[in-house]
Amino acid sequence: MYTLIDGKKVASEIKHEIAQEVLKLKAAGRKTPHLAAILVGNDGSSETYVANKVKDCHEVGFNSTLLRYESSVKEDFLLQKISELNEDRDVDGFIVQLPLPDHISEYRVIEAINPSKDADGFHPVNIGRMMIGLPGYLPATPFGIIELIKRYNIPTSGKSCVVIGRSNIVGRPVSILLSQKGMDATVTLVHSRTRNIKEIVSASDIVIAALGSPGFVKEDMVKDGAVVIDVGTTRVASPDAKSGFRLAGDVDFERVAPKCSYITPVPGGVGPMTRVSLLRNTLMAAQFTLVTPIP
Repeated sequence: MYTLIDGKKVASEIKHEIAQEVLKLKAAGRKTPHLAAILVGNDGSSETYVANKVKDCHEVGFNSTLLRYESSVKEDFLLQKISELNEDRDVDGFIVQLPLPDHISEYRVIEAINPSKDADGFHPVNIGRMMIGLPGYLPATPFGIIELIKRYNIPTSGKSCVVIGRSNIVGRPVSILLSQKGMDATVTLVHSRTRNIKEIVSASDIVIAALGSPGFVKEDMVKDGAVVIDVGTTRVASPDAKSGFRLAGDVDFERVAPKCSYITPVPGGVGPMTRVSLLRNTLMAAQFTLVTPIP
């Protein structure tokens, strides 16, 4: 029988811990942590995600700011707003919600963010620090995945781990974190050009599915007793749902779960951990807890 990895429960526990740290900051006369978000356009998933982030801030005692702009906003205007947030001493961390409209360069936007306020952990400075094990702000979803593994006491040392998907947001960074000292997994990263994905995945102790293809991981791709972390959150049509859609993971949960030792659901697995990781990065910024401050 498998154990369901309850990301919603763990995120709630972490939010309680963060709320206690906020109370300590206030008791010491320090400022209230402040997380800001920029939302461009009206993408349904982004709308829901940002609304949940604002709610999370309220729950832990953070201040929050949401700046909304039409999808037609000019790139130069957006970069100016990012510059203003960089200079705003009351804002500890902020994010620019992705994806952005095609006429705006995500790379320019990410590089424009002050690394010390990079709550998403996407800036090249923070990615570079992560690569060599220096303190920094970790990408939110990989940060959440690692925390789930730790809190469920899932062994990783010496285990074979496969990461399906090579995005800069999830696949690549989580593969690095899992291979670092302390986690000590032997990691293989596979992608759309990998020829023998099924063989590699089926030989792995830990499977991280992060490619955005609903139901990609089938039961014959997972060995008995494997740990499966499903990062996929694709909207698919569902006439029975009030919203007209449901969230589908990258794993065929119903058929794969009986073979697993641990598995995350979708929704309620990795998603809540991504959001709480933003709070943790912002709290770090507010506390100045980095051993070596980022310039």
